[in-house]
Amino acid sequence: MANGRTKRNYLAGLLVASALLVGGMLFDGTAVAQGMDKGTTLTGTVTDLACGIKHKMPGSAAQCTNGCVKMGSNYALVVGSKVYTLWVKGAAAGETLAELAGGQAKVTGKVDGNTIFVNSVAHI
Repeated sequence: MANGRTKRNYLAGLLVASALLVGGMLFDGTAVAQGMDKGTTLTGTVTDLACGIKHKMPGSAAQCTNGCVKMGSNYALVVGSKVYTLWVKGAAAGETLAELAGGQAKVTGKVDGNTIFVNSVAHI
């Protein structure tokens, strides 16, 4: 009888430990951390990825930027000599970038290498 209980307790403990291990792998806290993280704020010039720092189309920087974006380029942010690709979720941020094209903006989001996953865009 004691042997049966020991085996059952062992199996129950093993089951609990397995559940905790799998749960830990599925939920490692990054989703919570990302949701709470407001991101990094960078200030720079709104441009497009095709042109970067130097615009190639005739007209203003705003016309060139918005023209290139309409042809499929991504918005970008020039900070010093570095060009970041801007990944935008939602129409509101995209509309704000269109309004600020060629001008200065404050962009907040998650920076990953040369890419900013945009949370918000504001005029300076």
